[in-house]
Amino acid sequence: QVQLVESGGGLVQAGGSLRLSCTASGRTFGSYLMGWFRQTPGKEREFVAAITWSGGRTVYADPMKGRFTISRDSAKNTVYLQMNSLKPEDTAVYYCAIPRPGITIATMTSAGMDYWGKGTLVTVSS
Repeated sequence: QVQLVESGGGLVQAGGSLRLSCTASGRTFGSYLMGWFRQTPGKEREFVAAITWSGGRTVYADPMKGRFTISRDSAKNTVYLQMNSLKPEDTAVYYCAIPRPGITIATMTSAGMDYWGKGTLVTVSS
């Protein structure tokens, strides 16, 4: 079993920054990817960014490119999401997730995730 715990959410003004963290524990040795998703009420959970544990390869959803940066500290089993130039439309609950075996960094969708954290709320005020 894998446990994922997010932290770092909060209230920030538009244009500000936040850094989210996600620490994994348990049987993570088979996982080589971790991703961030977000969800607002009434909407589907959407992909934000993903990273490979070993090579640090990253991928971002288009609205996040240039503003968000995903990184990892393999020794700490922790993935970070640095969010800059935040906008009110970035307000959401942010989740980290580990995909099922066979999912690649290019095919990260919410349906393909095996483990989820409980989420951390990010609120961006205008």
